Amino acid sequence: MSMSIQGKTAIVTGGCRGIGLAIAQHFVDRGANVMIADRDEAALEQAVSDCDEGNGKVRKFSGNICEKLAMANLLSATLDSFDRIDILVNAHRFVEASDPLDTDPGVLEEMLRQNMISGLRLSQMVAKRMIKQAEGQTDLVQAGAIVNLSTLAASRPVPQMLGYSIACAAQEQATRGLALSLAPHRIRVNGVRFSSVMSHELKCALKEDDSLRSQIVAGTPLGRIASADDVAETAQYLVSEGARFVTGQIISIDGGRSLADPVTAQGL
Repeated sequence: MSMSIQGKTAIVTGGCRGIGLAIAQHFVDRGANVMIADRDEAALEQAVSDCDEGNGKVRKFSGNICEKLAMANLLSATLDSFDRIDILVNAHRFVEASDPLDTDPGVLEEMLRQNMISGLRLSQMVAKRMIKQAEGQTDLVQAGAIVNLSTLAASRPVPQMLGYSIACAAQEQATRGLALSLAPHRIRVNGVRFSSVMSHELKCALKEDDSLRSQIVAGTPLGRIASADDVAETAQYLVSEGARFVTGQIISIDGGRSLADPVTAQGL
């Protein structure tokens, strides 16, 4: 089974920190060309500095990828730098608490726009390029691979994160639907649902309340908080030829946390 991504070109959104940065770094270390996209210019500069080995394999794009023009410019910048796009990782996420009784439609709409709609639209644009690149190739050659990130909130909603939970669930369904639509074009689409992983958001939460660490560890059957590299390695598998017959799947990276029933865990 080959997990090589040597010479492939990947776009990683939300790539300037946390899991997105870990994926970008992991891909570069394994020989891929990577365009890191985010809206934080200063963090992007640092991310490129962290990933760049002086071999020209890393580029950055600064912009709001929720906007259609920015998406088009991102594709153009990637093609100008590397001539093609083989991989897209939608790692951009917007996490914010919300009142479950808030009737303001703008709250849910923003969650959907940030966490599902933007990634779906970018995937559609990238897929068109992948299809064009694959013209004339044998049916056995993968035309492209897309990976979407979500969290356990998609299936285990938290009341104060209702909007985010709905957006994550919508993204996972978009992953399945797009996988089915793009399969005839030899483009695979999969998702990674993570929890108990040291993301940027979890780091920030632990700074505010370190007691959260013990709660997460206690609720995770494997008994630890994983590093972002665990997600990066799974993302590599999903975009490689090793997963050439895998599409429309949501793989959980959570140390067994989604298997644990909190009531059973209390012995009730």
